[in-house]
Amino acid sequence: MTDGAPRASGAYSQGVRVGDLIFTAGQLGLVPGTRQLAGPDIASQTRQGLQNIQAIVEAGGSCLNHVVKVTIYLEDMRELPVLNEAYAQFFPSNPPARSVVQSAGLHFEARVEIEAVAVVCGCRKAAKGAL
Repeated sequence: MTDGAPRASGAYSQGVRVGDLIFTAGQLGLVPGTRQLAGPDIASQTRQGLQNIQAIVEAGGSCLNHVVKVTIYLEDMRELPVLNEAYAQFFPSNPPARSVVQSAGLHFEARVEIEAVAVVCGCRKAAKGAL
């Protein structure tokens, strides 16, 4: 668990480390410490969701460079070009494998939810008590 991402609001963990892999829970564009979306638009929600993922994988001893798979649940596929622009800021080269699925009715009326799998790489020391 990390304060750098929203706390779980149900019976799940922000992320789970199994061996050398970190699996994150789906992250909305919620600002940590609040229950508020980073903004109404897909770009701000995508950036915040990825910042939440970054905090979780770093707490587990990894970094975005070692994310190997991302799954994105997108409310409206017409927003994919804008999502891709925001996403590319976090994965500018050698991006991970990715799936994008259209999904209506996300929590908090979010427009996007993102989950990731990362390999523990040692580039970040796992936070004490994290994951």
